[in-house]
Amino acid sequence: MKNTRHIHLIGIGGTGLSAIARVLLEQGYLVSGSDMQNSPLAESISEVGATVFIGHKARQIAGADLIVRSSAIPDNNPEIIAAKAAGIPIYKRSQFLGKILESKDCYAIAGTHGKTTTTSMLAWVFHTLNLDPSYIIGGVSKNLNNNAHAGNGNIFVIEADEYDNMFHGLDPKLAIITNMQHDHPDCFPTMQDYKTSFITFLHRLKPDSTALVCADEPNAASLVQDVLPNTNVFTYGFNSDADYHVHNLQKTHNNNLKFDISFNRKPLQSVTLQVPGKHNTQNACAVLAACHQSGFDIERAAAALHQFEGSKRRFDIRGTIGGITIIDDYAHHPTEIAATMQSARQWYPNHRIWAVWQPHTYSRTQTLMDEFINCFTDADCVVISEVYAAREKNDSFSARQIAEKIKKDKVYFTPQLEDATELLLNELRPNDVMIVCSAGNAIEISKQVFNSLKNRSSSTELQEHAHV
Repeated sequence: MKNTRHIHLIGIGGTGLSAIARVLLEQGYLVSGSDMQNSPLAESISEVGATVFIGHKARQIAGADLIVRSSAIPDNNPEIIAAKAAGIPIYKRSQFLGKILESKDCYAIAGTHGKTTTTSMLAWVFHTLNLDPSYIIGGVSKNLNNNAHAGNGNIFVIEADEYDNMFHGLDPKLAIITNMQHDHPDCFPTMQDYKTSFITFLHRLKPDSTALVCADEPNAASLVQDVLPNTNVFTYGFNSDADYHVHNLQKTHNNNLKFDISFNRKPLQSVTLQVPGKHNTQNACAVLAACHQSGFDIERAAAALHQFEGSKRRFDIRGTIGGITIIDDYAHHPTEIAATMQSARQWYPNHRIWAVWQPHTYSRTQTLMDEFINCFTDADCVVISEVYAAREKNDSFSARQIAEKIKKDKVYFTPQLEDATELLLNELRPNDVMIVCSAGNAIEISKQVFNSLKNRSSSTELQEHAHV
């Protein structure tokens, strides 16, 4: 990016652009940006040196040499109009990523689900191996305490987002495909459209590069035949035919997951995880396979995986108050929700589990409606709020239609977040587990419930102390 000093990002508060902003700041660029509303990510970028504007105004691009825009930013945005009039280059995220990955070995993690956790895992493992990787993660890593970093090493680990074909701007040395299930129907109307985008991504791998594909998920496994001949492809997972085979999975006395990994039917490494879920076992296998294919020390990699604490809003335990455990999760696709509930059932086998779901976008909710109706098998009680529109307009569809078709005794439709909070505070009992599944703003439910329970607990303790 010769002769570029000041970069302005429109949509800087989102997960993608906030991560890019952090990398640019660490690389020494002057960074500014705007977003429609404030957010924790926008605030964190402001704290480390970016100039962040709330709201979009033409004058805010003053002095910028280059503009990066979120996919959600329309052409009639005043900053876009002003930049075009001034002749300032404008890039989408997919067009810009190649510029910040120049001269780096790109390790890209793609998939409908699991890519944030797997990216966070791989970045953490490379960090502990003293490789000082650069990374961009679609969430905040608990171990690394951020979502992005510009390292001095030659590796760049990146969450390869398929939305708006973002990952078509990457040229990976190694790619991981965690799974592939129809999503983002606003971009990909059919499953074939979705698959074609993943094939295009795989065809962008550099010659003699490596693709690691999950063998347990049929759609992902089908991509193996689409990999170009100059790419080395390996499969991983519980499937006995996988090149990297996970077996002997067991739960330890302290709730860790312990398992063995074999490569080409020969023992490779034992791994112990403190994060729950069979899906995280698969993610860890992919990370160890990436280390093995790259010639790194897999014993040290396994030790780092044992230390892995997860990512914020990915089965993120907020705490336990009065015997009630509250968990935040980013799940917003039916398969993700089902996996989250399955993990909760395994982790808390004798507890009543409350699934609190905020549907995300009308297109996804309507296209996958049948799958959503059937994804709460492992939950005892289900609370559903109205759809979080995000980038879409309300088309008169209501999530009530899904709530009415879920076959459980306790299913509640609470249109507003405040309604859900009030219901939960009345219904939750000791030994319950409440999991909020949301890619929108329903995390406010868990915050309010947690704080209210905390205040209630403190008040009870004061009263008991007064009676002593």
